[in-house]
Amino acid sequence: MDILVTHNITKRFANHVALNGVSISVPQQSIYGLLGPNGAGKTTLIRIINMITGPDEGEVLLNGEKLRQNHIEQIGYLPEERGLYKKMKVGEQALYLAQLKGLSRADAMKKLKYWFEKFEIAGWWNRKVEELSKGMQQKIQFIVTVLHDPKLLIFDEPFSGFDPINANIIKDEIIRLKENGATIIFSTHNMSSVEELCDDIALINKSNKILEGKVKEIKNTYKDNVYQVELTGYNHELKHQLNGDFIIEQEAHADDILTASIKIRNGKTTNEMIQALMQFGNVHAIREIIPTMNDIFIAKVNNDTLKYNSATNLTE
Repeated sequence: MDILVTHNITKRFANHVALNGVSISVPQQSIYGLLGPNGAGKTTLIRIINMITGPDEGEVLLNGEKLRQNHIEQIGYLPEERGLYKKMKVGEQALYLAQLKGLSRADAMKKLKYWFEKFEIAGWWNRKVEELSKGMQQKIQFIVTVLHDPKLLIFDEPFSGFDPINANIIKDEIIRLKENGATIIFSTHNMSSVEELCDDIALINKSNKILEGKVKEIKNTYKDNVYQVELTGYNHELKHQLNGDFIIEQEAHADDILTASIKIRNGKTTNEMIQALMQFGNVHAIREIIPTMNDIFIAKVNNDTLKYNSATNLTE
């Protein structure tokens, strides 16, 4: 069952169409990436889901029900622009925000103690927010976002401001939250995080959804019968001697090994490619190149031919 569905969401601001009939479906207990270049409409859609603003057309369903104000307590939202009060003490503010989420003071104190100890930040309780780094403030806001155990969590650039160690801590927590039953939507420009975490994605560009689906299925859809092959003892004229069934699209030479990106055409098989290559050298290794989400993102946004540069890592 999908926990969240948007039907034909349209939002206009003056003469600008921020969203143009955008429909997405977010499976329950999944990690769902909401992707797109700056200005695509992602944040507008997130704000509509949180009822910060309303759509001009279309509707949002949460667990099959039309989104209402009382549903907001089931959602945790971490915006890209942080909203902590700089002059307040950390503990005082965290307790205040937790109670706004509907927790009693006693429950809020118990949960905050658990999270502050888990993140090893108990010593920050009486410090003012303005004394903390951006990453430290982000930790506080992450805690407040998840404290009331919402069924749906929405993170907008959740790793912003974190060093690699703390970014990994947050990634582990996101995975743990999913395993414990939560559904996570996160918007990010970090495609490696999408590869690592996301089950499903939607790609929005110029106010329109242009791609949606499971990450594995999308990557398999966009693969194009391209293989990376390593040859030893090779003939340097290989590129000019292979027939039109096997096209070398990119190659590099290092330590007497030729690494080539080869596209198989005309219904030929990998075995036939290996047989053809064995005439010119020893096949040392072979693997199919699956496009990365970064490759697909760039190709779709630019309406361009898919390029495998980031997947092959060939060097001259």
